[in-house]
Amino acid sequence: MADVAKLANVSTQTVSRYFTGVGYVRAETRERITAAIEELGYVPNQSARTLRTNRTNSVGVLTMGAFTYGSSSVLTGLGFAAREADVTLTIAALDLDFEAQSWEPEARRALTHFKSVQVDGVVVSTPLPGIEALLADWEQSIPLITVSELRAEDGSAGTHSHAAGWGATRHLIGLGHRRIIHVAGPEGRNEAQERERGYQDAMLDAGLNPHVISAAKDWSSVSGYRAGERADQTVFTAVFAANDELALGFMSALERRGVKAPRDYSIVGVDDMPAAAYFSPPLTTMRLDFRALGIATFKMLHHQILTGEAAHHHMVEPELIIRESTARITAS
Repeated sequence: MADVAKLANVSTQTVSRYFTGVGYVRAETRERITAAIEELGYVPNQSARTLRTNRTNSVGVLTMGAFTYGSSSVLTGLGFAAREADVTLTIAALDLDFEAQSWEPEARRALTHFKSVQVDGVVVSTPLPGIEALLADWEQSIPLITVSELRAEDGSAGTHSHAAGWGATRHLIGLGHRRIIHVAGPEGRNEAQERERGYQDAMLDAGLNPHVISAAKDWSSVSGYRAGERADQTVFTAVFAANDELALGFMSALERRGVKAPRDYSIVGVDDMPAAAYFSPPLTTMRLDFRALGIATFKMLHHQILTGEAAHHHMVEPELIIRESTARITAS
């Protein structure tokens, strides 16, 4: 580090501030230090820094469940924010099937590993209920944020799936639809339960009868297609699908039967995955900004690591994106 300081014509204290981010370093000075580092090929001694600062500049991320548009976008946001803060992510992924049996020992093993390598903090992203019991005896000296639909008092973040279900259903009711069915997500997943609850609440609030198709084993278009094969077209004029993939599969199954949106029915999804705008027809959906959720989660955790201040709850609200898959009803 002294060699870097000499070549950049600055003090070693200035180089230290450059690496730690503690204290002000002018932009022109940072450029000189960066050039000196590149010329010398200098790599900071992370072990020495850990001993000095009692930090490893690393964060553990435990993500549970199959990778979907939402979970992968959360990881993208976490990674972006971590790079901005010069923090390394150590990621453990538990790919769980529909039954999600015996996930607790695997999750506990991953969390124990994070403790052993002395990460500065941990993010647990899970679609499963029951994480609170697993974390009941968590070592409070290691900051932890859960990403889950089930809100905790402190140290949690998530999307507002209940509001997504409510908003999607209210949009269809506002278009004049009264016979609205729900293509539910996989049972035992927090997001699926909350979106169904939002649908049920909106229907009951409007004095309408809910009708749920529970055929999904996952969040894929295959599950949506199976739901579409089972659907009785005579009982609905509109559909709320628990995510965009399910909506895609459902529309495909009905189109094979000669039934097409929005001519014969309207349909709304959730997520606003990039491909949703290019479905046939383009899909009306409740947008959830999962990447922003990942960024906000990391910033909450990093702030707690640096200051010791407990993080509070952060929620990403849905936004209705109206496209051609929904239309005002012309006949009951």
